[in-house]
Amino acid sequence: MASILVIEDTVENWQLLELLITKAGHRAVHAVDGASGLAKLREAPFDLVLVDIYMPGMDGYELIRQVREDEQLQAGRYIAVTALAMDGDRDQILSAGFDEYIAKPIDVEQVFARFCALNGGETPA
Repeated sequence: MASILVIEDTVENWQLLELLITKAGHRAVHAVDGASGLAKLREAPFDLVLVDIYMPGMDGYELIRQVREDEQLQAGRYIAVTALAMDGDRDQILSAGFDEYIAKPIDVEQVFARFCALNGGETPA
């Protein structure tokens, strides 16, 4: 079981990701913005961190900048979850320090398969 932090300000997106994470057999933790997400990262390590790019206050770019400057927060994979889908957006997100990119609207089957892959590819009963 992986521990996954979702930093997302939109309730519907958080609820969908939480459903997919828990259905895949993992533990989901939620933070509503970048500042509270950083606080949770400092409290405990996570196997995976999903970060919305556009949030009020601290956006995903600022969050990943601070993460990459703090060796204590380097553990785990950081995935941007965003509606940015224009040419060059993916490259910009990856060059900012994210390990991967998931486009919104979320492809439920594809994202669920990614979460199941954390269990060696097996779908929980």
